[in-house]
Amino acid sequence: MSKPKKHSKKPGEKKIATGQGKRGRKRKGMCLEDRPILEPNAAGIDIGAREIFVAVPPDRDEHPVRVFSTFTEDLEKMAQWLVSCGVTTVAMESTGVYWIPPYDMLEQHGVKPCLVDARGMRNVPGRRTDWHECQWLQFLHSVGLLRPAFRPDGDVCAVRSLMRYRSDLVQMACQHIQHMHKALTQMNLQIHHAISDMTGLTGLAIVDAILNGQRDPVELAKLRDPHIKASEETIRKSLVGNWRPEHLFTLKQSRQMYQHYWEQIAACDEEIEKLLVALQPRVDPNEKPMPLSAPPRNNTAPVGLVVHQ
Repeated sequence: MSKPKKHSKKPGEKKIATGQGKRGRKRKGMCLEDRPILEPNAAGIDIGAREIFVAVPPDRDEHPVRVFSTFTEDLEKMAQWLVSCGVTTVAMESTGVYWIPPYDMLEQHGVKPCLVDARGMRNVPGRRTDWHECQWLQFLHSVGLLRPAFRPDGDVCAVRSLMRYRSDLVQMACQHIQHMHKALTQMNLQIHHAISDMTGLTGLAIVDAILNGQRDPVELAKLRDPHIKASEETIRKSLVGNWRPEHLFTLKQSRQMYQHYWEQIAACDEEIEKLLVALQPRVDPNEKPMPLSAPPRNNTAPVGLVVHQ
């Protein structure tokens, strides 16, 4: 069998490189090890629920990686060790709410925390264990590859914390509205289909009357607010049911829990008002507002977007 002939190079023909160009382009990029150190006094912390892994620059301590518990005394020792190592800034991931106590402890000792979004760190290679991850965070922070997340002042954080708690209370109150709807449906009381808002004046008045022992649909329909679109006859027909005791018990429990959560929401609103009054004014109301740096392209731009611009 004859061997295939090799193509001979013609005069004036240039040889095409196979893969050399790609390898050359790869060599042009800067490796992580070759990046300049922008934060020589940077440290990295991997935060967990019970333990915290802390890494400092290798030349600062004989054991540059240490493990601390999450108790307050251990956080105090961690901050003191970082200060003794000459650390001025620390990178940490925003993991749940576990990062808040170490963050506050570092600020108390004059160390600047760099809070990093954990979602942005998922795609960064190099993490295998908590021991390696804190060192990886320390290295990325030292070469300036981490973008700190925004954290407002302490007084604003207090208001934001209560606002988030208030949102949770509203969600829990809404769950008990669904429980009331379910109890009414199981008794074939279709009042929540006749009126749009079961927690309005008409809806709650009818539910309270039912829980107080009223079963006559005609008398219950008289509690209709004049502004309700549904007629009194429609509401009367929707209030004919079987009145099973187990569903009445569920309705009573749900109504009480709904009322309880709204009392908690009202107390939360009062506390938020106190914090808002104590806030220092950031803008003088007598000053003329500054013009927008970039006016919106059309009049349909959201108000929040224009404000943040």
